[in-house]
Amino acid sequence: MTITRFSFPTTIHFGAGARALVGPHLLEQGCKRPLIVTDRALAKLPLLGELRTLLKGLEVGVFDGVFGNPTASQVMAGAGAYRAHRADCVIGLGGGAALDVSKVVALMAVHEGNVIEYVWDHPQVRPMVHELPYFVALPTTSGTGSEVGRSAVVGEDDTHVKRSVFSPKLLAKAVFADPELTFGLPAPVTAATGMDALTHNIESYLSPAYHPLCDGVALEGLRIGARALAAAVREPRNLQARADMMMSSMMGAVAFQKDLGSVHACAHALGAVNDLHHGLANALMIDTVLEWNRTAVPEKFDELAHAAGVPGGGAAFVPWLKQLKAQIGIEGGLAARGVTREHLPKLVPLAVTDFAGQTNPIQATASDYERLFLQAM
Repeated sequence: MTITRFSFPTTIHFGAGARALVGPHLLEQGCKRPLIVTDRALAKLPLLGELRTLLKGLEVGVFDGVFGNPTASQVMAGAGAYRAHRADCVIGLGGGAALDVSKVVALMAVHEGNVIEYVWDHPQVRPMVHELPYFVALPTTSGTGSEVGRSAVVGEDDTHVKRSVFSPKLLAKAVFADPELTFGLPAPVTAATGMDALTHNIESYLSPAYHPLCDGVALEGLRIGARALAAAVREPRNLQARADMMMSSMMGAVAFQKDLGSVHACAHALGAVNDLHHGLANALMIDTVLEWNRTAVPEKFDELAHAAGVPGGGAAFVPWLKQLKAQIGIEGGLAARGVTREHLPKLVPLAVTDFAGQTNPIQATASDYERLFLQAM
């Protein structure tokens, strides 16, 4: 596979073996002491050791304190590790959680206070007054597309409510998107993260906000991901399928600059209350929410079906999604994952106030969210 280079919205080195370019790139930038920010599980795999051997001429430190749905305390611990290592740059290595944390580790390494004080809707939000350390990203999953995003989602330590830090300053200076880094993903993780990528493309296209550029990216991202996801799950070392899913993931993240919808509002709530994996939560909610949304924008569902190669028009799109989920092993509903009616008093208020739901094709009320959660059980 040839490595190609292009910029949208940042410099991306895409292709098998791109990880070998990280060390020379950092040396060219004058960086000498990178801190790798990664998650606890990935740090135990050979992948981390292999990357370290590729970073010749660099004094490498590692922070592997990311786990679960990341919280502010993990970020602050990472910033402490940055200073202790006397680092001069950050390498984000991992899935969406690790990459989100790595962005704000770079932020908090040179800023005061707690990372929660920098979330976009904090009542006394702190400004980002200092230049952030040089930051590069290596995704190891194909889901969030965090490597090309300008936001980072972290949870509050006490409530686990997801909060978003947003600024173009968080963008990676360079992305090394190497599909070989996803070869070791277990099938359930490939499936869940892949559904996250599809959800980003779908929801951003359905958002009523005006952004034709993102609409075009979203439809093509869906087209690429729709044909590749099942193959990536069934054949974990299928390089073309892995590459297609990595591209679909990045395109979804570019597209959702336009905004998302109520699938994500529900998923964020499920992550906070039930600690569900974000991609899985999206997968469990998507057909229920989309069937409702189709009543508002049926013509957009015709376009989604066309992009995904689904015969039968917009009415066939949600049934196709259900069939795809079954193909990749995501069956059953919320109840099978431990979600009960007793969780609704916590889930519904979080979904109602979630920023993603503000751009759903239909403005959802508390009673709407209660009904959607129940239907998805």
